[in-house]
Amino acid sequence: MDIVDLSRDIFHRTQTHPSHPPVVMTVWNDHSEKKHAGNTTFTSKAMFLSLSDHAGTHVDAPVHFDPRPGAQSVDEMPLEKFYTSGFCIDLSHIPLKTAATLEEVQAAVAKSGQTIQPGDTVLVWLATNERLLGKPGYLHDFPGLSLPAIHWLADQGIGMFGVEAISPAPEGEPNFQAHMACAERGITHMECLANLDKLIGRGRFRFIGFPLKIRGGTASPIRAVAIFE
Repeated sequence: MDIVDLSRDIFHRTQTHPSHPPVVMTVWNDHSEKKHAGNTTFTSKAMFLSLSDHAGTHVDAPVHFDPRPGAQSVDEMPLEKFYTSGFCIDLSHIPLKTAATLEEVQAAVAKSGQTIQPGDTVLVWLATNERLLGKPGYLHDFPGLSLPAIHWLADQGIGMFGVEAISPAPEGEPNFQAHMACAERGITHMECLANLDKLIGRGRFRFIGFPLKIRGGTASPIRAVAIFE
């Protein structure tokens, strides 16, 4: 069994979408502080975290982008959506700030040798981390998927798709349209994934990326992995 970690670290000031609050992380107590219970002396360490439900590698819940009554929060989403079959397509050649066209996505799926099956998770390697992570452009210059491409993926019956960037489509109107398309089509997406290059050419895998049970959450950090049996 080979487990590929698809998650980014969460740390103080992790890169997050500018519309969300920053990640604040510090030591709450550490081993320099001795505690006493009866005749026992001990120490412990704990961290303090303050973060958005969209921090780090995360999945968006329908309620984030769907204003209609009854849109699911992350704690209401079926866990089956996060334990699926999946594969990864290679769109690493797409220029920065550009949306991959329907034809480019279809060609990438064909090149992968896979056929989309109902409920699949489709991961999209756009080489965003390789080109932008750790640079100011990570927050603004990322590529993504075009609106027709997202609708086509939904037509094929996917459950969700995932990208490395902070948004599923390039910054501005394309990003808003992408979120609205997910609401319209009843799918969702993951953002801030990692190591997608390690999946290319390897075919299908078991995708696992369970969210935290955040009551009313609009998203949740996940520990996303791909498992090759």
